[in-house]
Amino acid sequence: MNTTAKHRGDDLFKNRLLTYLQEQFSFDIDGIKPIRKQVYQVRTHDRTFILKGFSSYHRLKLQETFTASLLNEGFANTYAFYEFAKEPPLFFDRTYYGCLEYIQPSEDSFSYHLKKDRLEGLDLLKAFHDTSEKLVSRYQTVIPMFKQTEKWRERASLFLNNLPVIRYFVQKEIINELLSWADWSLKGIEEASHFQTERQVILHGDVAHHNFLRAKNQSLYLLDFDLIAKGAPHADYLQYANRILPFMKWSFEDLVKYPLMKQYLDEKDFLYALAFPTDIFREWNRIIRERTYLDPVKIRPVLELTAGQFAERQRFIRALKKAADEYK
Repeated sequence: MNTTAKHRGDDLFKNRLLTYLQEQFSFDIDGIKPIRKQVYQVRTHDRTFILKGFSSYHRLKLQETFTASLLNEGFANTYAFYEFAKEPPLFFDRTYYGCLEYIQPSEDSFSYHLKKDRLEGLDLLKAFHDTSEKLVSRYQTVIPMFKQTEKWRERASLFLNNLPVIRYFVQKEIINELLSWADWSLKGIEEASHFQTERQVILHGDVAHHNFLRAKNQSLYLLDFDLIAKGAPHADYLQYANRILPFMKWSFEDLVKYPLMKQYLDEKDFLYALAFPTDIFREWNRIIRERTYLDPVKIRPVLELTAGQFAERQRFIRALKKAADEYK
């Protein structure tokens, strides 16, 4: 790979974007720093803000409106949008850009490695749901319904299609067990019915650790609402559990000690759903789609997730099945 050419291309794009922004704003820009794809930190003489790209004007306006609604309803732990452009919207290189409040991060970043952070993240997620429940009717026609089982069936189907590649890296006994967990999970969810009667909220949809920010004042903030959808709160908690369990050595006993999780672990549907290996399916599907499975750096964490944690996860699934059997 010609990294020099790539870096030159990145610099050229950044310079073009900087020129465009100088034309759109009534103040001078001192610097612009890429954070990730289509996200930049912009510095001026008297302010710093985040410039974030959106694929459509509708997505941009939905994010602006939704975060404003959260703040108006009293959920203060997120960012606000600013309107700086002389003639909005900002549109550059087929992308719409919004200007977001910059929240200065703490030196002690939020991490799923730490139990206190995992607990605080859960509390913030609950506060978000309690607020977003009030907004469901307002956004009824513009936010899609989250369809958990349909998404999982599609993910499992794609994983099956990718097996010719996966078999080169993972032994068949592990693959067969993964598929049996998925089958037990989906069949169990179909038989249970509690999820259908749960209250409706607006889900965050992506509770990865990088969407929680520890601010300099030590408050915790929830960021990036790109995947919001209407649904039952358990969907976010399932994803949260799936994210934190690798840092808890897949301990069912430790997960039960989290009060909010304990509430859901008393529901049979949740036990079945926790068994679905959605993270493993997602990561294999992703690296095969991107054709990066021959890159040692890219495939190493996927192999760790699949095989390295297999024994711990196997014990976790046994604990789930034992707890589910107690309902019978």
